[in-house]
Amino acid sequence: MRKIILSVVGVLLVVASVFLANKIIDSKNKPKPVKPKVVKTVFVDTVKNKTVPIIISASGNTIAKRRVELYSEVQGVFKPIGILFKPGQVYKKGQALIRIDASEYYARVQSAKSTLHNDIAAIMPDLRLDFSEVYTKWQQYLSNFDIEKNTPNLPKMTSEKENLFISGRGIVSSYYNVKNLEQHLSKYYINAPFTGVLTEALVTEGSLVRNGQKLGEFIDTSEYEIEVSISKSYASFLKVGKSVKLLDGNSSYIGKVSRINGNVDLTTQTVTVYIEVKHKDLREGVYLEAELEAKEEENAIEIDRALLSNNNEIFIVKDSVLDVVPVTPIYFTDTKVVVKDIKDGTVIVSEPVSGAFKGMLVKLAKPSK
Repeated sequence: MRKIILSVVGVLLVVASVFLANKIIDSKNKPKPVKPKVVKTVFVDTVKNKTVPIIISASGNTIAKRRVELYSEVQGVFKPIGILFKPGQVYKKGQALIRIDASEYYARVQSAKSTLHNDIAAIMPDLRLDFSEVYTKWQQYLSNFDIEKNTPNLPKMTSEKENLFISGRGIVSSYYNVKNLEQHLSKYYINAPFTGVLTEALVTEGSLVRNGQKLGEFIDTSEYEIEVSISKSYASFLKVGKSVKLLDGNSSYIGKVSRINGNVDLTTQTVTVYIEVKHKDLREGVYLEAELEAKEEENAIEIDRALLSNNNEIFIVKDSVLDVVPVTPIYFTDTKVVVKDIKDGTVIVSEPVSGAFKGMLVKLAKPSK
């Protein structure tokens, strides 16, 4: 009985093994499922070469074109003049900025003028007797001499004899002494050299001003400059007087190139360009972005930088298949690149395609209505 049971179990094991083996064989021979091909949609553009302006972007802050740092060349007390010497104060051209008490020095100047007048008056009798031909002009000079006004120039000497006589009496030396004192006296009064605004005031009325002390800063608010640096490769395309578009957020201004530095910065290999701009709304220190039109590149197009590969190639579409063509990049910006050597009518990919490769099957996106 036992042998019969073992024989039956053995037969069942053999049958089960054969059945399992057939199952494994059948599963290996089953064909793998075919994945459907995914055809990506691409946006394209048809090339039409044209003249592309090369725009160089740069930025800088406005600086007053005319600026005066006010220093004192004399010592004295700052006198009030009716207008407070404060930052933001507007002055017209020729208007008094600073008055320093010069009463003591003024008396010294008047004394020297009086001495010169007396010296000339003392020689008039001798001139009438010995130099009658020049007496009239010296008499006229003496008559027009006003001690309250600036000393007029001495009459022109017409002969060596007259020159020796006048110089020998000390007239010439007294005259230049007076002119020197008058020149120094003018330093007690500082007037606005142009219409502008006081941007810095370091003294107040009543304070003692010392020789060489800085008093403040005065700028012309009608004209500003921006200093920008551009690559030396484009410096030759810029010309003085060329118009420049300046941007400040939503505001825009038109300036012009006023100066171009002749030196190239050794570290950055850039050239400094100065742009002049005038506008009533501008202030010193405003940050502006400049767009300088360096030159115009013919037979070129402008595309996104992301479309250009490291090998200077771009994707094109031929019969619904991607291909690549080499191009020549001319100028790069942060987001764009100007390229050449693409034939008119070539269909190029206008937006980056993830995982794109040469030979990839694509379909064209329908243009938006």
